Amino acid sequence: MMHTKTDSEVTSLVASSPARSPRRPAYFVQSPSRDSHDGEKTATSFHSTPVLSPMGSPPHSHSSSSRFSKINGSKRKTHAGDKKFAMIEEEGLLYDGDREEEGLPRRCYVLAFIVGFSLLFAFFSLILYAAAKPQKPKISVKSITFDQLKVQAGQDAGGIGTDMITMNATLRMVYRNTGTFFGVHVTSSPIDLSFSQITIGSGTIKRFYQSRKSQRTVLVNMIGDKTPLYGSGSTLVPPPPPAPIPIKSKKKKGPIVIVDPPAPPAPVPMRLNFTVRSRAYVLGKLVQPKFYKRIVCLINFEHKKLSKHILLTNNCTVTSI
Repeated sequence: MMHTKTDSEVTSLVASSPARSPRRPAYFVQSPSRDSHDGEKTATSFHSTPVLSPMGSPPHSHSSSSRFSKINGSKRKTHAGDKKFAMIEEEGLLYDGDREEEGLPRRCYVLAFIVGFSLLFAFFSLILYAAAKPQKPKISVKSITFDQLKVQAGQDAGGIGTDMITMNATLRMVYRNTGTFFGVHVTSSPIDLSFSQITIGSGTIKRFYQSRKSQRTVLVNMIGDKTPLYGSGSTLVPPPPPAPIPIKSKKKKGPIVIVDPPAPPAPVPMRLNFTVRSRAYVLGKLVQPKFYKRIVCLINFEHKKLSKHILLTNNCTVTSI
């Protein structure tokens, strides 16, 4: 039969018994290793059942377990926070490693630099070419002088008898380079002087260099030696000298006869045809603008103008090609 103890008896009993601290429940927390990557997000906890002290009462054990449960909850939160921070740190390290692995190799940067430099250089060269192309040279043909023009009978290479022409002339022109930042190298095609579709003389411009914003007078010697005319040289034959005017004798009486001088021969049409080639080295051999000028001149030759300057300023056409 059980009887209820009074408060005084309980107090004396507690005082007489040795004081012992109650056994606190032990918790074992197993956290995942930092090196593991299985993505676990939970931690396994092992705890023992709280042991009541011999003198403990049910209300006392209830308060102890509630207190330890609070401590356990706070520890769980702390461990969960540490684990979350550790996992974030590990993921950050992994992401940094992935970024390093995913970066472009060095040779790609070298290739990109070469391609970019090439495009920039090509663009700069294109700008220079576009700036140099409109600055075309100017050519003006001034005159031609026939030092010699002689027609005589002869035979061609096949032994056929025909008229043969020998001539020597000097062509005078002015070449002007209008380029502001480049010089030009000048040559020409053969300069052909033709009569009745037969080339009777030819010459060429000797290669020269013309600096920027400058000009010069160019002289070209044209020579033709015994060129067969095949029946078309009659107009090139100089006319005979006029007959002397007869003198009236004083002893004879009669009307005075006036002899008219012979009519001068018609001018002989000739044609001058050639091309002047100019090339500028603006950026070495990479940027080489070229300027071609086609020149055609019509000449009206007269024997009385032999060894005299025949002006061609208004008889020539210069065309860019």
